Amino acid sequence: MPQPHPNPDPSQILTVAQMRAAEQALIDDGTDVVALMERAGQGAGEWVRRIAAGRPVTVLCGPGNNGGDGWVIARFLAERGVAVTVVEAMAPGTDAARHARSLFAGRVVGPDAQTTGAILADCLFGSGLSRPLAADDTAMLRRLASSHPYRIAIDVPSGVDSDSGASLNDELPTFDLTLALGAWKPAHFTMPASVTMGALRLVDIGVAAASGAARLLAKPRLAAPAADAHKYRRGLLGIVGGAMPGAAVLAATAALRAGAGYVQLLCPDDAPPAVPPELVVRHGPLGAQLEDGRHAALLIGPGLGRDERSGAKLRTALDAGVPLVLDADALVLLRPGMMRESAAVLTPHEGEMQVLERQFALSGHASRGDRASALAAATGAVVILKGPDSMIATPQGAVTMAPRASSWLSVAGSGDVLAGTVASRLAVTRDPARAAHEGLWLHGAAARLAGPAFTSGMLAEAIRGAMVEALA
Repeated sequence: MPQPHPNPDPSQILTVAQMRAAEQALIDDGTDVVALMERAGQGAGEWVRRIAAGRPVTVLCGPGNNGGDGWVIARFLAERGVAVTVVEAMAPGTDAARHARSLFAGRVVGPDAQTTGAILADCLFGSGLSRPLAADDTAMLRRLASSHPYRIAIDVPSGVDSDSGASLNDELPTFDLTLALGAWKPAHFTMPASVTMGALRLVDIGVAAASGAARLLAKPRLAAPAADAHKYRRGLLGIVGGAMPGAAVLAATAALRAGAGYVQLLCPDDAPPAVPPELVVRHGPLGAQLEDGRHAALLIGPGLGRDERSGAKLRTALDAGVPLVLDADALVLLRPGMMRESAAVLTPHEGEMQVLERQFALSGHASRGDRASALAAATGAVVILKGPDSMIATPQGAVTMAPRASSWLSVAGSGDVLAGTVASRLAVTRDPARAAHEGLWLHGAAARLAGPAFTSGMLAEAIRGAMVEALA
């Protein structure tokens, strides 16, 4: 396998423009395009070789440098005894791709050939594509995909917008593996494209860290409480109850397992029918309950309700000057001018995000990362935009994308569990961005640990196991 070129930041996620700038920086430092293509093609070729395990491989090559990568992959495989056929969809259109084509001495067929094999490597078009595939190209790609049981996309699948994750054509094939070249791209972690990519692996070509790049959510490094800790020092979290107290109890169940030293359910209204014995329930006006000044963080929104009394609770919580997490109904009730100087995390799903965009006069016509960043800037809060492609945006413009989590998270109450987990971490850290990162990672890890067909209650219980992993 070719020698790796150390990547100083393997978590970075680069747009097309950022990736081009990163490659240009390598060229400016003396690495020519041909050498970069060799690095990318040989690194990807090693993955293909291992997966092929001696079985025949078909490489589909397009006209650009992604096609050039494909010619390098094909040569790399042939030199190692793998039976490889190249489908030349179009003649190379760049000097580097023509050079790579000239070095391949194996079997080449045209786009109409009826080619079969064990593995298909898609190098038709790469990450710069912004227009739909031509009808003939789409038909060819589908035909080849159907005749190969295992499919690998090189960089991004052909027909995908790398920056937005949008599918530029209908009914594109799915892949078992996608090999990102040089850096992750937004499409690797953004719906709908990400669900078509299978497993994801990164091929390092030595690009430097890019300023302003998004990052991939990483496992946090949590620590046990200090030796002299007590429940208040570890963090007192208040969770505001409301019209549907079960949601607040579910959030509290997760919060109790995510590190806060003391969790209180603040009930200005009727008490919930049942609560865990370790959860303290307090009654009375919310303002009076917040007067002692010991709360490290508040959570408001799960089960809150949307009537006038609920709005008054939200204003009281926002006026308390305590770091807080706003979820569910609190997001629907939030208006410009209500946010104070307190540190905050907002946790909208897509429907709530659209409401907030209307409330704060934001366009909503952009990528999910840009939309989350716009809301963070407008509110001064850290935003977790929830969904199968969850991401975090800070008011300073930093974006973090989460890897694909279990699809079993699509269950009622999973958002309450996330809110409680983030709020617990906020009580511990007093840092909204850190709490958002830690809470979102713990939520995804808990879903993995809970296995298939879990309930939201089971997910909340699994937060403790995720904490154990993060402490290891």
